[in-house]
Amino acid sequence: MKENIILIGYMGSGKTTIGQALADKLSYQFLDTDAYIEEEQNTTISHIFAEYGEEYFRNMETATIENLEKNTNHSIVSTGGGLPLRECNGAILQKMGFVVFLSVKKETVLKRLEGDTQRPLLQGDNVEQKMEEMLRFRNPIYEYTAHLKVEVDNKTVEEITEEIYRNYMIMTGQDEKKEEGK
Repeated sequence: MKENIILIGYMGSGKTTIGQALADKLSYQFLDTDAYIEEEQNTTISHIFAEYGEEYFRNMETATIENLEKNTNHSIVSTGGGLPLRECNGAILQKMGFVVFLSVKKETVLKRLEGDTQRPLLQGDNVEQKMEEMLRFRNPIYEYTAHLKVEVDNKTVEEITEEIYRNYMIMTGQDEKKEEGK
C-alpha cells in the first residue's frame, strides 16, 4: 500500500481540517481534489458545474485521482464528497493508499455549515431532507470504499487525527518500525 491517507465523507465531515492536521503530524503533503481541479482549470467547481454539467466534473475528478494515484506518496488527500460514488473511483482510491471515511451526522453538518452560501446543496428548500437522503445513499458507499470508518461527531480535531494516525501506523507497519527503533 502506498503511504498516502485519503479522506472521504460527506461535506462538513472535516476532511480538509483533519487532512491538514494529519499532514502536519506526519510531515506529509496535503492535497484537496477540489482545490487541485480548480487550480488546474483556473476556475471554480461551481463554474464547472454550471458551464459543463456534473458528468463533465465527475470525469475531471476521475482523471485527477488517476493522476494522483500514479504520482503521489506521503500525501494526505481530501476528496470531494461525491468522488467515491463512482465505483471506478473507489478502486483507484484504495490503490492510492489508506482510505478513511469520516462519518458525520446530519445535525453536525447543519451546525458546521450554517451560513455557508458556497455549497449548491445548501441552496433552496428542504435542505435537511435532501441531506438525509444523500447521507442514506452515500454512507454505505463510503463505508465500502474505506479501510477505516471514524465517527467525527462530538470529537476534537486532535482526537480524530490521533485515531486515524494510530490506525494508519498499524496498517502500514510503521508502528513496528517505531518499536524496533526504541
